[in-house]
Amino acid sequence: MNEVEAGRRLRQLAKEIARHNRLYHDQDAPEISDADYDALVRENAALEAEFPHLVRPDSPNAQVGAAPTSALAKVTHARPMLSLENAFSAEDVHDFVRRVRRFLSLAEDEPVALTAEPKIDGLSCSLRYENGALVMAATRGDGTVGEDVTANVRTISDIPQQLSGAPAVLEVRGEVYMSKADFAALNERQAATGGKQFANPRNAAAGSLRQKDPGITAARPLRFLAHGWGELSEPLGTTQNQAVERLRSLGFPVDDRFRYCEDAEAAP
Repeated sequence: MNEVEAGRRLRQLAKEIARHNRLYHDQDAPEISDADYDALVRENAALEAEFPHLVRPDSPNAQVGAAPTSALAKVTHARPMLSLENAFSAEDVHDFVRRVRRFLSLAEDEPVALTAEPKIDGLSCSLRYENGALVMAATRGDGTVGEDVTANVRTISDIPQQLSGAPAVLEVRGEVYMSKADFAALNERQAATGGKQFANPRNAAAGSLRQKDPGITAARPLRFLAHGWGELSEPLGTTQNQAVERLRSLGFPVDDRFRYCEDAEAAP
């Protein structure tokens, strides 16, 4: 591909990816699979790496999520809420380890331990606790500003309202989701009452969490899994594994398939 073709393709990718971001994050109505979306993002990143002078101001690599809608109050995150990458193959995992080694200036044979867990397709949410009390819950939005969904989150039984032994300031980040079985049952109830039917569990979870009426959210079978953190008044641990186990001990659900791996070969 020559420079002219690369520039044209980068322009097309910027528009296409931005459109899919709006459909996914703002309208809860994705038209393509996560794998197809990730393929577009990887193609864009590869072209930018080959032609760095053609990187566009609206590059998808500089975007996280989508701007929050006007339907809910806006919340500025104390720490940026970034998106998570995923790996579809062993080579993706090995590439991640190579990038970690480069970033940390480690030798090629330096052991790199890591943690692995499934990436849940729901709506990212940040829960802020002060002195053990849940005081704020927000969606990711564009990574800097999200939507206030505190009242709705209080209806989700997986999420603790009060903590014991937690740091004075603790932001727990994770995914609000709906299981496939609960999704099927919800759509059956919606069909029986003439209500809106959802295209997939992710749409159902996102639409249910972003309601103006917490009563609607309370009637939906939403779940939560913790996988990270934002602002802290004190560390949760010295490693990712220790920090996640601390979240588990505080009462937050963590995926049962979360694993500590001595190296990339041990990653499931």
